[in-house]
Amino acid sequence: MRCSLALAAVAALAGAVVGRVYYEETFVGADSVGAFKATEVREDIGAIKRSSGKWFGDEEAAAGLQLVEDARFYAYTTKLKRPFNTKGKDFVLQFTVKYEQDIDCGGAYLKLLPPTLDPAKFDGESEYEIMFGPDICGSTNRRVHAIINYNGTNNQIDKVIQPRGDQLTHQYTFWVKPDKTFEVRIDNKVQEEGKVEDFWKVLPEKLIADPSAEKPEDWVDGPVMIEDPEDEKPADWVDGPETIPDADAKKPEDWDDDMDGDWEPPMVANPEYKGEWKARMIKNPEYKGEWTAPLIDNPEYEEDEDLAVFNVGYVGLDIWTVKSGTIFSNILITDDIDYASQFGNSTWADHVEAEIAAKKAVDEAEASKLEEEREAKEAEAKAEEKEEKEEASDAPAAADDLDEDDTEVPAAEKKRDVTNEPKEDPEVPKENPEEPKDDSEEPKEAANEPAEEDAEAAREAEKQAKKTAKREAAKRSADKAKKAAEKAKKLAEAAAEAAKKAEEAEADLEDDDKAVHDEL
Repeated sequence: MRCSLALAAVAALAGAVVGRVYYEETFVGADSVGAFKATEVREDIGAIKRSSGKWFGDEEAAAGLQLVEDARFYAYTTKLKRPFNTKGKDFVLQFTVKYEQDIDCGGAYLKLLPPTLDPAKFDGESEYEIMFGPDICGSTNRRVHAIINYNGTNNQIDKVIQPRGDQLTHQYTFWVKPDKTFEVRIDNKVQEEGKVEDFWKVLPEKLIADPSAEKPEDWVDGPVMIEDPEDEKPADWVDGPETIPDADAKKPEDWDDDMDGDWEPPMVANPEYKGEWKARMIKNPEYKGEWTAPLIDNPEYEEDEDLAVFNVGYVGLDIWTVKSGTIFSNILITDDIDYASQFGNSTWADHVEAEIAAKKAVDEAEASKLEEEREAKEAEAKAEEKEEKEEASDAPAAADDLDEDDTEVPAAEKKRDVTNEPKEDPEVPKENPEEPKDDSEEPKEAANEPAEEDAEAAREAEKQAKKTAKREAAKRSADKAKKAAEKAKKLAEAAAEAAKKAEEAEADLEDDDKAVHDEL
């Protein structure tokens, strides 16, 4: 529906045309970008596609030719249905540019090329008639090129016109009139205007200084100001000295002239001193200013009717850009400035406010997304920090458990203690405590048995503790790996869903374009 409305608007304009339209491209057609053919001179030419960009006021009206590869040269041409010559006519070149990528360095100008061009050999050295449009590289190297070819040389306009460097669509217009005057407009506002020969220094000057003239002998070219010869110094003017002895000072009572020398009062500022007197300055009545030779007609100047007359057969792109994303659209070449104004309003001006609102919505969505990602990262970092603290706190507890295990009496020792306890035998009479005991009857090795069994039990407990710690560490690693795998799986599913939606959207767009084409 929007496409039909856009076509209807263009058709209405066409019915009102008084002059002629030599070229008009709004990129509404799905295959419109295909009319631009790449040069065969080099193979590393950047790719182009039809796109409305990421934000727009009206999707069909915003469609254009977009540069899609970073750090590439672009060299494309499209042929006009019929070549034309601008002599005796108004000439208007107009198009829109959107630096969607937030440009840092890249051109967005068009070249109008002569009918004699060989498109296969088109490059930066190819002759052109006009080069017009914005060029930005950094914060200081910015200008709108307005270069015209005259007698085989390319001549830049003698003024620097600042381009628009934001991420919205802007319209550039170059209008050359039959009377050899011009206008450069941006967004329908005049940026520069005047006579072609005053802004492009391609012709000799009309007037020159008379080479035979000489400065008169009585010519006074300085000074501009002189001292007033009638001015006199006032009688009471005191111009010295600056300091005088202090009249109120007294010689100290303990001053010894023989020991201290002659006493002299200290010096103070002279209250009557007014400084050096100078006569007041007046204008030199004989001053006539800097002498310059009078101007005469330049015998070498000759008005050229072919100045700013162009032969055009092709429209070309010959640019370099660091970041891709630039969109060209609404390219118009005509000899009717009124039609150009109406065309610009219907294809660009009518959609400016909606585009600004769309850009604002995109910015807000991106800002919200960045904030969500930041919060997610913070939450993840806090969770990891908490997990690390919990692991650190679990380590002492495990060590305490191990210490408690070490204090327990080993089962073998308990068994030994039980078996070594003396048992009462009713049939065997107890020894008399007063009767001396022969220690030599117990084996000497019996004293070492408890210590060896304790050491063996401790080693066994240490082995068990190490095995338990390894199992716990392996379990934690497995849990982390499982979580990472689940997260990766979710991201992959989301990416697959996004790709599916993109394919469906592209298929819908192709169906719409096909329907538009059929309707056309």
